[in-house]
Amino acid sequence: MQRALSVTRADFPEWYQAVVRDADMAENSPVRGAMIIKPWGYGVWELIQKDLDRRIKDTGHDNCYFPLFIPMSFIAKEAGHVEGFAKEMAVVTHHRLKMIDGKLAVDPDAKLEEPLIIRPTSETIIGEAFSRWIKSHRDLPMLINQWANVVRWEMRTRLFLRTSEFLWQEGHTAHADEAGAREETLKMLEVYRDFAENTLAMPVVAGEKPENERFPGAVATYSIEAMMQDGKALQAGTSHYLGQNFAHAQEIRFQDADGGLQYCHTTSWGVSTRLIGGVIMTHGDDDGLRLPPAIAPRQIVIVPMLRDKPEDAQVLAYCETLVKRLAAQTALGERVRVLMDTKQIRSGEKRWNWVRRGCPIIVEIGPRDAAGGQVSFMRRDDLRDGDRTKTINMTLDEFVGRAPEILAEIQSSLYAEAKARMDANIEDGITDFGGLKEFFGADETAAFKGWARVPWSRPTGAALDDIDARLKTMKLTLRNAPMGQGAPSGKCVFTGADAVETVLVGRSY
Repeated sequence: MQRALSVTRADFPEWYQAVVRDADMAENSPVRGAMIIKPWGYGVWELIQKDLDRRIKDTGHDNCYFPLFIPMSFIAKEAGHVEGFAKEMAVVTHHRLKMIDGKLAVDPDAKLEEPLIIRPTSETIIGEAFSRWIKSHRDLPMLINQWANVVRWEMRTRLFLRTSEFLWQEGHTAHADEAGAREETLKMLEVYRDFAENTLAMPVVAGEKPENERFPGAVATYSIEAMMQDGKALQAGTSHYLGQNFAHAQEIRFQDADGGLQYCHTTSWGVSTRLIGGVIMTHGDDDGLRLPPAIAPRQIVIVPMLRDKPEDAQVLAYCETLVKRLAAQTALGERVRVLMDTKQIRSGEKRWNWVRRGCPIIVEIGPRDAAGGQVSFMRRDDLRDGDRTKTINMTLDEFVGRAPEILAEIQSSLYAEAKARMDANIEDGITDFGGLKEFFGADETAAFKGWARVPWSRPTGAALDDIDARLKTMKLTLRNAPMGQGAPSGKCVFTGADAVETVLVGRSY
């Protein structure tokens, strides 16, 4: 049986690397741990950025840009922040090179008076700006966002999922009181949840992170967690209530209506290019990527079946007509993104190329189709192991008319498939730690396991550290306590105390 990939999901890590490579998404760069995002992969990111940017602006935020370099003194003002990122920070200490003994080297006389940190996140430098911009309660709330790159010096990297440099958006806001800041934190969490499910077709669980999983310096951290096809969790987005911690460190104060000086309450929130890794691992199959139409750079690709014969001209003209008519259609709120593939390679090779890339609809037009006014196409969500029996035939008029509906169906079917898989693989029947150990086992490479949702007493401090250490022996982590839970019941599987909520446990990326 012909397949588009040489490896299947039975070897999930190798399969993932093969999809990224063969779908032409990205490749490793000459700099260890960094990646080159290729046009198809970057096209996906542009569509993610476009949709999410609209949502961010619709909730009242303005875009801006801050420097890549952050003075080390800014970072040092927030002790908790430094501790969380210290091992991942890249540091610039010199500003010039020179020829020394015939070789290009760092000029020892060009040492900076103060080292610069290459942006790992921007709370400190944006906090410094907020301290200058915010003077009165009339300046609040301050709502900004930036699209940028960040650097966190990772030792073990994987394209899109964990790289030393990656792309993201980071929102930062300042508020007059805790209620406003917490409302903002949860509002942006809901923006992420809705975006993940309706644009990425990736079901998620939104909830609060345990104390030991909080963002450095945060009072509360919330996340959306997505289940990958190997059962592991992917933290797909986070939103943080920072309290007044950064405000105190950066002197972000305002004069209230009574003339007194108050410290702001701040938030931050972000998602990154790891969303693309999440899409791959949520929707991909043994033939490669399957893209939700909402983020497919090309939603429909037309492959002319050319044979170096006179009728080729008719086929090409027919395809051009089809392209023009499809491009005039609207699907999922935008004009249909359609391409005719005219590369000088075999038609079969073209088809497999678009199968691997996950194009939602692949159309093949031969002389008979052109002569008879027909369209033959495959839905990528319904293609399995190169099964050509899934080819669908319609008249040109019917296909053009129904294309938007079919794209919407593909978007919905990918979400429904992933949601059914996630819901079926969250175990609710575990009542003690022994049951948790039995469910997951000690070997993370063993058969598929999803997540466990267990009673939780919300322990903190040393008790939580002990739980974390016990979980790490099984390569498990606490993911989040889902939002909107009903009344808790039973005893905490870790402490034996009365449960106050449930928490998700699983292996993760």
